[in-house]
Amino acid sequence: MKSVVVYTDGACKGNPGPGGWGAVLRYNGTEKQLCGGEPGTTNNRMELTAAIQALEQLREPCQVLLHTDSTYVMKGLTEWLPGWKRRAWRTADGKAVKNQDLWQLLDAACARHQIEWRWVKGHAGDPGNELADQLANKGCLQAGARVGAG
Repeated sequence: MKSVVVYTDGACKGNPGPGGWGAVLRYNGTEKQLCGGEPGTTNNRMELTAAIQALEQLREPCQVLLHTDSTYVMKGLTEWLPGWKRRAWRTADGKAVKNQDLWQLLDAACARHQIEWRWVKGHAGDPGNELADQLANKGCLQAGARVGAG
């Protein structure tokens, strides 16, 4: 099974507002950089989208070391998701889970891989996280430009 190292990040100018996501995938000495954005979104949606987009790039089951600076994404996948699924996508207090559409996509994207989640402190000098942040901000700028052009 291939071992892939992934860094993901999301950004938003305003919350909601123009947002972007970035991902860096590293395998066997090669690196792939991805980014994109949406004109009206939230930071949490962009954090989720970054992880989804990164995992969907993998054409076969892999061992993935996925770095994120989002405790929302990390805790959602490693702690909250089983309960949400048991409660038909409701939180412990009975409210609908926010961003359910993206959580379901991320859950499906994770299913075929062996993933080790690693939280990294954002803006603290981790080179992979800093690059993912730059890519997320690039996506954010592109989404903002589309807003202005509309």
